[in-house]
Amino acid sequence: MAQDKIALTVEPRTVTGRGVKGLRTQGIIPAVIHDHGKESILVQGDQRVLLKAYMAAGKHHAIALKAGTKNYTAMIKDAVFEPKKHMLTHVVFGAVSATEKIDAEIPVHAAYAEGNDASPAERAGYIVISNVSFVVVEATATNLPDVLTYDAEKLVNVGDHITVGELTAPQGVDIKTEPETVIATVYEPSAVAAANDAAGGDADEDATPETDNGSPEDDKDTQDAENQPGGKAGAQAKGE
Repeated sequence: MAQDKIALTVEPRTVTGRGVKGLRTQGIIPAVIHDHGKESILVQGDQRVLLKAYMAAGKHHAIALKAGTKNYTAMIKDAVFEPKKHMLTHVVFGAVSATEKIDAEIPVHAAYAEGNDASPAERAGYIVISNVSFVVVEATATNLPDVLTYDAEKLVNVGDHITVGELTAPQGVDIKTEPETVIATVYEPSAVAAANDAAGGDADEDATPETDNGSPEDDKDTQDAENQPGGKAGAQAKGE
């Protein structure tokens, strides 16, 4: 069941372009609201307040957003982080209507029988590897669930697995991720160790994601994106 909307207040912003660096040094984060093809609305907010809202809402929770004298129901479409210190530097909101269905990424968690904190396979010494941490669903913003769970008690022997098709969504929520997508699988510890040894040294240590959707942060690119009219919430804004 979805929680109540998270309340957040932001202020109108006049500083743009490279001038936003000055805002960040004051602990103020630039943001933008996209509203169904209308001109983008430039706003700003306290870094700690915006980060708290992002941590609580992610991209799957409706926010009661007040910007100046206007009120919106909004979703966070993107959040940009400085890579080294992982500090929030920019937020993109998408305004939605109460009746509009949107796509959102919903976290997937394991559910265990009362008193257990691991699956039968894990309790027997096997390893369960999660392949999927979220699924895409379609629902109205106020009807989005906070999390979807799967019955981890079904994971008993090597080879046992859970697929997206085994998830149960609340009424009014449609799961868009392919049902045959595997969420978690049981493996022998020796097989996992062998796979890790074979993959050793392949990781690119220099690869550092800078935003939560993998796009690089750049003040000019951010400004260009802010000048674009907002699209429907749920669609990624190019360059943000």
